[in-house]
Amino acid sequence: MDQKTHDKGLEIRKAVLGEAYVANALKNADGFNKPFQELVTEYCWGAVWGREELPRKTRSMLNLSMISILNRPHELRVHIKGALVNGVTRDEIREIFMQVAIYAGVPAGVDSFRIAREVFAEIDKGEASS
Repeated sequence: MDQKTHDKGLEIRKAVLGEAYVANALKNADGFNKPFQELVTEYCWGAVWGREELPRKTRSMLNLSMISILNRPHELRVHIKGALVNGVTRDEIREIFMQVAIYAGVPAGVDSFRIAREVFAEIDKGEASS
């Protein structure tokens, strides 16, 4: 493992997904999945997200479309929150999912819109109680 790339990845992962989410993922790592957590942190977040050629907002927008097409609802939920952190607006998220519906199928769009509305409601509820 390249420690510098791993540390960079950990910093980016926390910035996008939140300290609590990442701490929980790492805390729950065991002998079976710890190598996977290290791989994700180093390569996904450090080696790829850490590249300068695309801004984080663009990477988030790409992730939303790809993850929705792959039908990964848990990851989509996490990355919608991360996209908002990275400056993607709700209107832009809507447009991404409109594009998904046309190019990947209406069912993918339906699920993506449903999940986004749930995430927005959770965020709005949290903001209202603050």
